[in-house]
Amino acid sequence: MSNSRIKAVIFDMDGVLIDSEMIYLEDVLRFARTKNPQVTLKELISVVGRTARDTWSIVEQAVGNGQGWEELREEYRAKRTIYETVDYRKIFRTEARDVIRTLKDQGYRLAVASSTSLPLVTRVLTENEIIGYFDQVVSGNMFRQSKPDPEIYHYTAGKLGVKEEECLVIEDSTVGITAAYRAGMTVAAVIDDRFGFDRSLADFEIETIGGVLECLKKLED
Repeated sequence: MSNSRIKAVIFDMDGVLIDSEMIYLEDVLRFARTKNPQVTLKELISVVGRTARDTWSIVEQAVGNGQGWEELREEYRAKRTIYETVDYRKIFRTEARDVIRTLKDQGYRLAVASSTSLPLVTRVLTENEIIGYFDQVVSGNMFRQSKPDPEIYHYTAGKLGVKEEECLVIEDSTVGITAAYRAGMTVAAVIDDRFGFDRSLADFEIETIGGVLECLKKLED
């Protein structure tokens, strides 16, 4: 172990390991506009980083046509095939593989803690040949409260067998950064200015996943 304080590195998936968030957001926007042509991207921007329930509750409010979030979600899923059509290898941040391999070689415990459903997280990690590096893979659907609630991060630390203060979390969205901060973890935020994310609670800001290694060096000093 090269770092005496940080023992585990936890990655969010969407927006961190894969550049998927704009693809999903634009598809949800197209669907929402079939219900209400006046829906704007700004009204839906806060869905980024959320679980399905939180996402569709936001869509329900934006559409305002009397349909509940569950009905809207089911209709979207019946008509859309976005998850089947995305090539997750093309939107994978390729530098992540070497970083993850290096972290593993250095003895860090590794996990993914994503708001996305577990089957999709598993698929993305498998298709990009990195699932074997992770000691734990955790989905937000496993919890009553999703990010920005810190429950997912408390749980992940427990499964890894480390304390919250021994974790470095890699996030991008406001809700994800907030969740990790509330859990008492060190946070490195991947810079992405397309969505107006608030990174003020992060300990570090990094341009690429490669910045994770530099963060750990700084924490070691």
